[in-house]
Amino acid sequence: MEKSTLIGVFGGMAAVGVGMALKGADPSALINPAAFLIIIMGTIAAIFNAFTMEGLKKVPTLFKIIFCGRKFISKQEVLELFSSLAKAAKHEGVMAIEKKANEVDDPFIKTSLSLVADGFGADFIYETLEDEIKQMEERHRSGALIFAQCGMYAPTLGVLGAVIGLIAALGNLSDIEKLGHSIAAAFVATLLGIFTGYVLWHPFSNKLKQISQEEVDVKKMIMEGALALQSGASSMAIEAKLQAFIPPSERQNAKTVEAEGK
Repeated sequence: MEKSTLIGVFGGMAAVGVGMALKGADPSALINPAAFLIIIMGTIAAIFNAFTMEGLKKVPTLFKIIFCGRKFISKQEVLELFSSLAKAAKHEGVMAIEKKANEVDDPFIKTSLSLVADGFGADFIYETLEDEIKQMEERHRSGALIFAQCGMYAPTLGVLGAVIGLIAALGNLSDIEKLGHSIAAAFVATLLGIFTGYVLWHPFSNKLKQISQEEVDVKKMIMEGALALQSGASSMAIEAKLQAFIPPSERQNAKTVEAEGK
């Protein structure tokens, strides 16, 4: 579970609700079916107009990533994998790499090790893995763009909702009490549009970009490990090379954990 998303969503809702109460506004005014219809359904309609069905099919998966996170091998695990493979390859040769390629579940690691085990050159391995990383980045970019577009449309639809509400309010000019309620209800749509746009959709897009960058960094580390294996580098050389991908604080933590385990 991605706790930061839950904290952000409920924290944003609490901030608006408590803020309204402190300002003397009734938080229950947010329960406005018409405003929700205009903002939520309007945003969904705009997204269907902006993207193809093929692209929209991955939205449920994107929500799952936002709220549950995305699992992939850690950088420390990558370092340990290639360091141990270099040691095994020194004694058993390419068979050790081929055996590991058949054991791992991660498709990118499997491809990387298979290319090394099959004897391909460094340039071919680099180009193949780099192309795969770029294709993944493009898929992730298009997914994040869906939420970025939601964040752009929702506030504008909020203005549209306010205009619709004011039109209704102008029909009650003879009744001052109804006029006040109508004007207040009109601006609920604007509030919902701004809230969903800048507290939900834009931040969701940013989170997807961050998760994507983390996965790209791990895959680039795997690629460097595969190239080092292909060149016949020693386990110490590979470890020194891959350490560059791990922040210094995490390297220290890893060493501390290892020392405590002995």
